[in-house]
Amino acid sequence: MTLPMQLLTPQWLLCLNHTTEVLENQAVLINQDLIQAIGPREEMLLAHPGAERVDLPGQALMPGLINCHTHAAMNLLRGAADDLALHDWLQTRIWPLEGELADAEFVYDGTVLAAAEMLQGGITTFNDMYFYPDQVVQAALDVGSRVFAGITVIEFPTRYAAEAKQYIELGIAARDKFKLEPTVHWTIAPHAPYTVSDDTFRHMAMLAEELDLPVHCHLHETASEVSDAESRDGKRPFARFEQLGLINERLMAVHGVHLNEHELQAMAAKGATLVHCPASNLKLASGIAPVAAALKAGVNVVIGTDGAASNNKLDLWEEGRLASLLCKGASGDATAFSAGELLKSMTCNAAKALGADHLIGRIAPGLQADLITIAIGEAAHQLPNHNLVSKLAYSGASRDVKHVWVAGVQVVQSQQLVGKRAQLVGEIMRKTQRVWQTRVEKVG
Repeated sequence: MTLPMQLLTPQWLLCLNHTTEVLENQAVLINQDLIQAIGPREEMLLAHPGAERVDLPGQALMPGLINCHTHAAMNLLRGAADDLALHDWLQTRIWPLEGELADAEFVYDGTVLAAAEMLQGGITTFNDMYFYPDQVVQAALDVGSRVFAGITVIEFPTRYAAEAKQYIELGIAARDKFKLEPTVHWTIAPHAPYTVSDDTFRHMAMLAEELDLPVHCHLHETASEVSDAESRDGKRPFARFEQLGLINERLMAVHGVHLNEHELQAMAAKGATLVHCPASNLKLASGIAPVAAALKAGVNVVIGTDGAASNNKLDLWEEGRLASLLCKGASGDATAFSAGELLKSMTCNAAKALGADHLIGRIAPGLQADLITIAIGEAAHQLPNHNLVSKLAYSGASRDVKHVWVAGVQVVQSQQLVGKRAQLVGEIMRKTQRVWQTRVEKVG
């Protein structure tokens, strides 16, 4: 698809090119899927008279947000397993529901709804861990999102696969199928220490090295996960990961609620990332991750929403605000996880965690044009604008996102999905009310 050259002229520009400097009177030139140039507005207008000018008055232009952990298809289980602790949630509700419902159609439909929700909230990239990754990818392509799909493995049979070898084979086949899609990326995604064997972890670590992919895995989510492992194996799951060679720059350790100081220091030394999902951790009563200590140690901390079955929103603005406030309150340090650090955790630092900071997460020439604009001054909660970075971090909201581009294609305009995307989402919303809601209720 040939796209017209576009010249975006926002009132404010946050490149988040490892700084949080706010620029004014700037313009950004998009050529096909790439950011081609950034410069003073008048100079850019004179230099590129043939470009389609997109005026963005009263709006801040910034990189699209990156959701570093979710199970997108679980949108169809939103509200179906509330007010339960993690292991009860999994064993008495989620795994039985998935056993009855989670087929290819379920995954496609749920992921379409999730991708739409995320795009309209300014999330241009999501890092997914779920079954049927081919359906996850197809849904993301159809809605217009960028996706990191997981080659997901869990050591028990599901509707998707019977055992670890088959999970891996199906995941690799899906990766091969979509290898030419520029907005589709992959991770190695073993579910958790308590659901994956040492042999499978070794195999997946080898695959990660061979394919040059991140390793995306739940780790130390609950106190019982850690204590059960100590009773069973004589060591904490983190120590097991160290022995398996998994603590390195590829690792995206999700949750990390019960990591200790030694483990955080080891993560920092090896370049591993902590993916913080505060709402899910609170709702499942798993605890509060030691984010202040992680940041102090030098760990790369990024944000994920988790799935809608345990959150129940896919709202990274709300998630990020909660993460920062919890960090301050739990540590007693009001300066911890500052507004600027928070915005970077959802953009450039998130891209680094995914091994994709050469592609996304910043506004710089040569990077992908994954961009969003935030309306400033169209609603009472947006004013006054004393400090744009703080305003976005602490009072920004999904409803403030006005326009969204992914790889240079505008997918959201004036808060609405563009073109056939809106029709597709509308059809699946109606189907969900008519079909999926009934099926979930029948499982009980």
